[in-house]
Amino acid sequence: MENQYGQQPPKKNSNVIYFLIAVVVALLGTDVYLYMQKNKSDTKIVYQNDEKTRLQTELDSLEAQIEQVNMGRAKMTTEMQAKNDSLRAKIKELRRELAKGKLTKAELSHAQEDIKQLRYFVTKYTADIEELKKENTNLTVERDTLKTNLATVSTKAADLEKKTVELDAKVKEASALKVGSADVVAYKIKNSGKEVEEKKAKNTQKIKVNFTVAGNTVAEKGLHDIYVRVIDPTGNLITPADSGTFSADAQDLQYTYKTAIDFKDDGSGYTIDWQYSPFQKGTYTVILYADGFTMGKSSFTLK
Repeated sequence: MENQYGQQPPKKNSNVIYFLIAVVVALLGTDVYLYMQKNKSDTKIVYQNDEKTRLQTELDSLEAQIEQVNMGRAKMTTEMQAKNDSLRAKIKELRRELAKGKLTKAELSHAQEDIKQLRYFVTKYTADIEELKKENTNLTVERDTLKTNLATVSTKAADLEKKTVELDAKVKEASALKVGSADVVAYKIKNSGKEVEEKKAKNTQKIKVNFTVAGNTVAEKGLHDIYVRVIDPTGNLITPADSGTFSADAQDLQYTYKTAIDFKDDGSGYTIDWQYSPFQKGTYTVILYADGFTMGKSSFTLK
């Protein structure tokens, strides 16, 4: 009986041991669970930090892309400038969001979506700027081409104008009256008023310039001013008090006498009377001008 009663305590001790083992196992399980949860949480934090760093790096890349495409650009349109300002403002806003301490999963997901959209708009903005640069380049080429064409046209116009001026000058010269034949005769005037030819200088009181005009179909028919220059034997121009100036052969000249003739291109002869006194011995030269050019000349000698 004593032996039977003596075996009961070990059974009780065995139960305690099992209970303690169960407690230890439970504690170990709790520790393992907590350890796994901690590792999972640490992994999540590490992931979030890595994603923040990646997103910040992408923002740096997008901002550098904007800077690069804007370098050396032509003046942007108002719309382009607005897009540029909007993109820079969005990048600044996302930087502030990512600069916070810990981001929740929802905040991180939202930032990822914003940067995804930002990447699209930056790509589109870059394409628009490049297209603008291309258009500006084409405009520059067109402008330079126009300048070259304009310079060519201006040169041709200048050449044409020069040729036109030269042609006008040739036409003007061709249409100027020219002497066909001419001779000068000296006269003295008798008391009766009759004119007789004279060879002596002391008796000469006037000269008559007799001339014809060469045929000219391009010359204007009608009155033409005739300018007469008389050069004395010493080589000096005779300039009476009523003389004046005119232009001929691209220079301004002083005339001795001025008159006009009615040109009909019919071979008519003309006579110019000029009274003067005293004449001196020697040879005189008489030059006629019309329409801005020399018509012809003749001479006479007095003894």
